This record gives sequence, structure tokens and C-alpha cells, in this order.
Amino acid sequence: MIIYKIFEKICNGFGLSPIFFRQIIRQFEKFIELPVEFLVKTNSTERPNYAYCLYHAAVLAKRLGHNSMSVIEFGVAGGNGLIFIEKFSKRIEKKLNLKIEIYGFDLGAGLNKPENYKDLMYWFKEGFYKMDIEKLKVKLKKAKLILGNVNNTIGSFFEKYKPSPIGVIFHDLDYYSSTINSFKIFDANEKYFLPRIFNYFDDIVGTEFEMYNNCSGELLAIENFNKKNDYKKILLNNNLIASSNEQWKSQIYYYHNFKHKDYNKYIGGYEQEFLNKHLMIK
Repeated sequence: MIIYKIFEKICNGFGLSPIFFRQIIRQFEKFIELPVEFLVKTNSTERPNYAYCLYHAAVLAKRLGHNSMSVIEFGVAGGNGLIFIEKFSKRIEKKLNLKIEIYGFDLGAGLNKPENYKDLMYWFKEGFYKMDIEKLKVKLKKAKLILGNVNNTIGSFFEKYKPSPIGVIFHDLDYYSSTINSFKIFDANEKYFLPRIFNYFDDIVGTEFEMYNNCSGELLAIENFNKKNDYKKILLNNNLIASSNEQWKSQIYYYHNFKHKDYNKYIGGYEQEFLNKHLMIK
């Protein structure tokens, strides 16, 4: 990418850090709108973890032949995540000619009472992250808010909204109980999903206070989901783990439905041709 190489040479020439590099890009963006793939590659958006999932899911949707896809956020709180999704999705829609639907699930009244130790009672409390519903509705342009306990709202979601195939899910429900209940979304008909889905989990990397672990919270929910399902799995990415220094590299997971009708549909493009030609992979 020419723009990326120019910025990279400038920053390397002046010995600028990646953080300062991104700050320059954000200032530059005030005057000239840069390509979305460039912003994703350089992690230069306000929420690079969100941008990464949104862009690559959209590319996957297009390669699978879809003209639209859906994005889910479990745990909206103040709504900053949804607002970013709206803004960045608009740019992706323009770039890829793909319609993006956005849905945000939340209790609205803040966290409910934790059930037991699995809900990390030492870190989360009832009432945290309360939403100002009317204020947020004014800020949102297209995202649909779905208020109530996910254990109940997921049941009617597909019938009511008939969403395009889901390509991204952002998980920020904090508790084990809420997260495992939200996974019921994967019980719906496969037509509502891409065969592989980008998932971001907010509460699995933290400080010495949170002490996130595989026996509670979102990590336990992932583990139990995988134990329960033979051909549907939520798996930690391998590409970012190997190639990125960003903290959120450990928070991106990929949902696989190995029996989805499109799971084995070939999506290799010029990248695969490049490998075949230059690395002689056979």
C-alpha cells in the first residue's frame, strides 16, 4: 500500500514511535480521509480492535458473496462502542459496497446482581455501567438497541429483525452468566451467520486486580461453550498472536461452524495466488 509505505518511511526516518505515528495519522485524517484498510493495518483508529474485526469480517462477507452483514455488540453501556461501529461501518460500506446492520444488546439498567464467584463478584457490582437510554438513542443514527436480559431477548431477535448474516460480535457482558447466556445466539439457523465470525472479548485481559482466569468470567464461558459443542467452536486467533504487539491481540477470537453450508467455500484470492507463485506452496 503506497500511503502506508510513505508514512512508514517518514516515521522511520525521524525515529518516531508507533504511538506517535498513529497520532500523526489521526491529525492527518482531519484534512484527508485515508483508506479504511490503511487505518486498520496501522491500528490508527480510536478503537483498532473494533476496526480490525469490522473490516476483515466485511471482506469475508463479500468473498462469500453477501451484499450485507450484521454486527452485534453485547453490552452497550454508554454507547461509545456502538457510535464507533456506526462511523467506521459507514466507511466500510462505501469502500466495499456492503450494507452493515448494527444491533446492541443491553439490560439498560446496568449490571444485574452477580450469581456467584463465576461472575467475578470481587470486581463487578450490581448497577455498574447503567445506560442513559434516551440520550444514547439521540446519538445513534442506525444501530438498533435491544434492551432486556439476553437470556430473553435473543429468543425473539431473529424473528423480529431478520438480520443479515452476522460477521462480528463484540462481547462485553462482564459476567460468566450473562456471557454464556448470550452464546445462545449461536443456536439460531445458520443462515443468520457467516461460517466464521470475528469475536472480541473485553474482559479477558486485565490487571492484577481483575486476575481473569479460565475458571470464571468470559474465559470460562468460552471454555464451556466449546465443551458443549462438537462442531461449533470459539477459538483464539493465531495470526494476531504471532504478528501483533497490541494488547487486544489476545482478545480476538474466531467462531467456527464446521458444518455451515459455506464453511468450505473457497475464498482464496490474490493472496493465495501470491503464495503459490512466490513461495511455491503446492
